[in-house]
Amino acid sequence: MGAELFETFATARDVFNEVDEALGQKLFAIMRDGPEDQLTLTENAQPAIMAVSVAVSRVLEKDFDISCTAAKYVAGHSLGEYSAHAAAGTFSLADTARLLRLRGQAMQRATPLGVGAMAALIGKADLALAEAACEAGSAAGVVVIANDNNAGQIVISGVKQAVELAVEKAKELGAKGMLLNVSAPFHSPLMAPAAEEMRDALSKVTIHQPASILVANVTAAPVTATLQIADLLVKQVTGRVRWRESVQWLAGEGGVTTFAELGAGKVLTGMSKRIAPEAVSVALNGAADFDAFAASLKA
Repeated sequence: MGAELFETFATARDVFNEVDEALGQKLFAIMRDGPEDQLTLTENAQPAIMAVSVAVSRVLEKDFDISCTAAKYVAGHSLGEYSAHAAAGTFSLADTARLLRLRGQAMQRATPLGVGAMAALIGKADLALAEAACEAGSAAGVVVIANDNNAGQIVISGVKQAVELAVEKAKELGAKGMLLNVSAPFHSPLMAPAAEEMRDALSKVTIHQPASILVANVTAAPVTATLQIADLLVKQVTGRVRWRESVQWLAGEGGVTTFAELGAGKVLTGMSKRIAPEAVSVALNGAADFDAFAASLKA
């Protein structure tokens, strides 16, 4: 993870080294060499994913003369919202890494292993079906919509028995459902203790006005005041990631015609293509992608 960036660009190496220093840990060594079970621990995975996204952002700016802060809008899915803030200058890279390390630890502490679960509802799944499934599952405990990703892909989260019951109801209603291999019931009320830990942590870091307008997960709308940022990130821990609505807003009222995904993978690019098919969506993962993107901007 991030190995090509590290080997190819000194700018990326600087990012990974800065994150290592901020955390007091050789995180990049785990990202590159494993072991995988250490990388997938949420306290490591969250800052690692952010580091790759910010490395791409800085490589584009310093090596390809494409300033990410010149983008009109930024947005990120779940922990990616922190990556978006880091790219836009809201938080320093060091503070972002430390916040995400704590976020991962706090989320893990919030619920004992095995108590919570998450599941993906796909196919025929829409909000109405997911809400009906959650209503049925609530007979066994808390279960809510965690991620509204796009039409046909909704993630639910809560008490394991309630999630399982909701999945069965979703199948009765015509959707497909499967439990996800996650360590905690993210974006559900069960994460309330983690939200309070993040409230305290965010109160202690310097928050700058973002260079680009950020569209927040929990509101699917632009953040208009710096004072809102910490509160929205706290609410995000227990609240729904309204990604489908966010992309719809960006492509509609925001007037966005090009979505560029910075970091590892193409998951968000696939989502934006389905949500806003009239827009151009590209994933920028490595040097070949950067060259092509830079050339497209000059065309």
